[in-house]
Amino acid sequence: MKNVKSNLFWLSLIGCTVLTAATTIFFVGFIFYVAFPAFQSQGLYFLYGDVWSYDKEIFGIRNFIAGTFAMTAVTMVIALPVSLFTAVFLAEYAPRKVVTILRPMIELLVGIPSVVYGIFGLFVLKDVFDKTIDSLIASNLGFIPLFADHVVGGEGILLASTVLAIMILPTIITISEDSLRSVSFSYKEASFALGANHWQTIKKVVIPTAFRGILLGAVLGLMRAMGETMAIVMLLGNIAKTPQGIMDVGYAMTSKILNDITYNMIDDESRSALFGIAAVLFLMEIIVVVLARRIGGRPS
Repeated sequence: MKNVKSNLFWLSLIGCTVLTAATTIFFVGFIFYVAFPAFQSQGLYFLYGDVWSYDKEIFGIRNFIAGTFAMTAVTMVIALPVSLFTAVFLAEYAPRKVVTILRPMIELLVGIPSVVYGIFGLFVLKDVFDKTIDSLIASNLGFIPLFADHVVGGEGILLASTVLAIMILPTIITISEDSLRSVSFSYKEASFALGANHWQTIKKVVIPTAFRGILLGAVLGLMRAMGETMAIVMLLGNIAKTPQGIMDVGYAMTSKILNDITYNMIDDESRSALFGIAAVLFLMEIIVVVLARRIGGRPS
């Protein structure tokens, strides 16, 4: 009887694992299968071209790649320092009562729908950026092209990235905090014994030891930022151009798919082009994961 239960248990584990792997393979395979005609007809122009025309059946996604890259880069510049310092505070400095209050509040951000973030950005933050933040940055740093104010209205890379940064904070903070807490106290004791103070121990011992976990949180946050759709559609501007600065408008890859998928699914070439955007986005995320594993190394 025990052998039967044991066999059933292992068969269940193997079955669930195979089902998960098969679902992933089917999902990815379907995307690339539908996208292949666009890759075949457009060639490399699909990646470097800047013209997207359903009438002429010309599809180039350079502007959408640029918009996604710009938005993601600014998002990570905003989110990473805030997330890391918050995780360090919760793991190393905050009293237990403070942690029990702050951590659920941070985790609550995960449950807010992205459309609500978009509405918050559109009706609350947009005016703040338009009347205060954008003009303040442009007046002090506008001589640098990256910080010039290219649009009026508050929409653009900076607004969208700020909202995105808020959205990915819980992911990076939670994983980073857990990684910092997992560092053995004996490492800290050794550092204190050598005369290091608390902050020196955190900087030289704790953070380097927890680096893999922090990197994992950053990668997961980055992938969510790259794949976010609804809030970005509402805040980025949706103008197909290569952004010239952090306050310029742009058009993300996910936004293009969402905006066009309803009206361009009947024609095979158009559908294939939209799936091609999804395939390229998927490849970009794979590259990010591979690079992160190269940098962080494999767990020992």
